[in-house]
Amino acid sequence: MKKNRLLLCLWLLTAALQGSASADIDPGAAGFSGDRLARLSQFVDREIDEGRLIGAVTLVARHGQIVHFESAGRYGLDDDRPMDNDALFRIYSMTKPITTVAAMMLYEEGAFHLGDPVAKYLPELAGMSLMIDGETVAPKAPMTIEQLMTHSAGLTNGWHVEHPVERAYRDATLYQSPDLDAFIDKLATLPLRFEPGTRYHYSVATDVLGALIERLSGQTLAQFFQERIFEPLNMNDTFFNVPSEKVHRLAQNHLWSAENQQIVPVPDGLIPPPFGVTLFSGGGGLVSTARDYWRFCEMLRSGGSLDGVRILGPKTVQAMTMARLTPEVRDNGATEYPASHLYPGQSFGLGFGVITDPAQSQVISSKGEYSWGGIANTKFWIDPQEDLIVIFMAQIMGAPFSDQHRFDLKVATYQALTRLGPSQGK
Repeated sequence: MKKNRLLLCLWLLTAALQGSASADIDPGAAGFSGDRLARLSQFVDREIDEGRLIGAVTLVARHGQIVHFESAGRYGLDDDRPMDNDALFRIYSMTKPITTVAAMMLYEEGAFHLGDPVAKYLPELAGMSLMIDGETVAPKAPMTIEQLMTHSAGLTNGWHVEHPVERAYRDATLYQSPDLDAFIDKLATLPLRFEPGTRYHYSVATDVLGALIERLSGQTLAQFFQERIFEPLNMNDTFFNVPSEKVHRLAQNHLWSAENQQIVPVPDGLIPPPFGVTLFSGGGGLVSTARDYWRFCEMLRSGGSLDGVRILGPKTVQAMTMARLTPEVRDNGATEYPASHLYPGQSFGLGFGVITDPAQSQVISSKGEYSWGGIANTKFWIDPQEDLIVIFMAQIMGAPFSDQHRFDLKVATYQALTRLGPSQGK
């Protein structure tokens, strides 16, 4: 009896150390090889063993059913608990698609048109000038709401301080604003970086979109998300402020140390605490889980509805996932960070990167696939051709191997398919 109890304890300990795994259906029923899908686990385990991940959660779903849902590693360098499938992650820029969906809900209700000037609803921004060679001039045309959604509004983010406009954005400490109204007041004093509509440039645009949602709805962004998206979709673990009873599930965030060539804990003060948040950043403020984010993606894959709850019309989802950048706008500065967020063969829709040419994308992909990621190495994509959703959650900022993780994740997923989507033959 004691021997059996000891064996049981050893089995439970081994299971805990390996993390948790689950699936809704057998992979074979969804056109996957279970044996080949195991390479996804092998990829994550290898990265943990080689010090490029601390812990991660991966989720793969096809035809609305989860075929792979697995956690590996631990919660953090300073937290030895085995990673769980229901771990919470700061998703940063994976907030942007949710904010854009929220805006498009208001669009469907007739609150605005895509071509409307942003200043029509945020009049504080009406006087924004354009800086050219150190001189400020009036832009030729106002920024529009569609340009906010496609990162072509002429705004920036203050990441590259060799340029005076970038330094101005940095010095304005926009993200230390107490709320989105104060954020907009600060932004109104800054110049545009580019002529609106002429260049793709990753920026604070989605935070401006969040402020627009607040003005049009009369709610805070947190209230709108909760009432209009999270509650209807049963996304019970997605929020700006982590409830006290759930804080223990928050994975530790990390930073890649270029000096030491290793992962280190994020220094105190670099990121805000997970509670007491009053600036609801539509560009990067949410905390979520892999399963919650899958439900959001599943709503999109299903044409805007999930479990009988409609969030958007299918034609709206189609419009959001079309490539909207002209070649000139897409390629203008495409080799410069952060415009280089767009990879070869990729354009941008309304809130999503969109694959336009899989042969140029440098990795197995499908035309029409749409995706985005967060700065702490979270990623997702939705592949309509293969009826596929993939989500990857980790917490490492500044990782030089983040793109490699994206490539490895896609290879490990697609090589496991045994049956292509109905439009592509067998």
